[in-house]
Amino acid sequence: MTDFAIAYAPSRFPNEIYETEVKRDLYKCINCGTCAKVCPFGVHERKPGYNRISKPVSYLCIGTSCEDKPFYCVSHCHRKALSVEKSTNYRTIGDYRWTRDLILGTWKQAETGIPLKGRRYQIGNSGGGFDRIFFNFPNEDVKDAITEEAISTEIDLNKREGKKISIKVPFYGGGMSFGSVNLLVMLARAKAARTAGTFTCTGEGGFPEELKAFDECMITQVATGLFGVSEDTIKRVKIVEFKYAQGAKPGLGGHLLGDKVTPEVACMREAVPGTSLFSPFPFHSVYSVEDHKKHVDWIKEINPDAIVSVKVSTPTDVDMAAVGSYYAGAHISHIDGSYGGTGAAPEIAKKNISMPIEYAIPKVHEFLKEEGILFMWHGNA
Repeated sequence: MTDFAIAYAPSRFPNEIYETEVKRDLYKCINCGTCAKVCPFGVHERKPGYNRISKPVSYLCIGTSCEDKPFYCVSHCHRKALSVEKSTNYRTIGDYRWTRDLILGTWKQAETGIPLKGRRYQIGNSGGGFDRIFFNFPNEDVKDAITEEAISTEIDLNKREGKKISIKVPFYGGGMSFGSVNLLVMLARAKAARTAGTFTCTGEGGFPEELKAFDECMITQVATGLFGVSEDTIKRVKIVEFKYAQGAKPGLGGHLLGDKVTPEVACMREAVPGTSLFSPFPFHSVYSVEDHKKHVDWIKEINPDAIVSVKVSTPTDVDMAAVGSYYAGAHISHIDGSYGGTGAAPEIAKKNISMPIEYAIPKVHEFLKEEGILFMWHGNA
């Protein structure tokens, strides 16, 4: 067997966020070094040439699961100078959906590349999310007779007349722009989308040339700032997405920090490197369904084969926005719920403004049924 060692990536934070805090009482500690000898994780260390034990490296500690182990430092300290407790940072981060354990688990996997074990690192408090999807077979005989190949998850994206476009799996990649992520991430998403038989969206900020080989699985986005929008990319893709609002920060537009506007990003967005870029809210050319229809018609004129997706957030009248998009001629109503992740969204917006997607989808679905639109939309397939 070949020996290997984990190379930890440097922390992105000046002070690492950790679950367990190891405290040492300096009045009781006599620097005997026992803790450094028994701890196998490097929490305690006596550096060569120093008489004192270094400050505990708390993020390396495995916490309460260490209590029944023979190397538990607290039980070996004859001076009772050590204690282990939940850290202050650990108690304050996270929310119901993105629990503190889920956040810390994701960070650790990003640093090491090694999947962690345990449900708390996988599903948070959601109860499993998409992992809970199951097929409701009428009886066990049918279940045994159906093979994996016979089950289709393919979805038609165009329920109107025109070119039919479908995805093999019931999801596609949401917009992540060049600038918010780098080119390698965009290429990885494109390769994953092609492999899965679905699409991924460029987000606002343009369509790098390196993605040209993935035109058949890319969605190009037209956002309020019109950064990187060109007729060339609109002609190349199968789906064009208008972003009217983002679920994590409706009514606030977009913001790309100056540090992320590299020369390459600035060239793509026709901006000045190092300068923060803002997308207004809303489109200042759209204040009615009639204005919205002009936008949709513009895309159809440039690329008659493309289908148009309209991304909106989830205010209380999101059902009316879906109706408006239908009458404007859009093919997809893209509802972006309040959990949409973004580093640029203020906490007050992410947690208090939009409606959770679990409430928005049934609300829109029922309203379209009442208006008779859902039948017409699906009836044209």
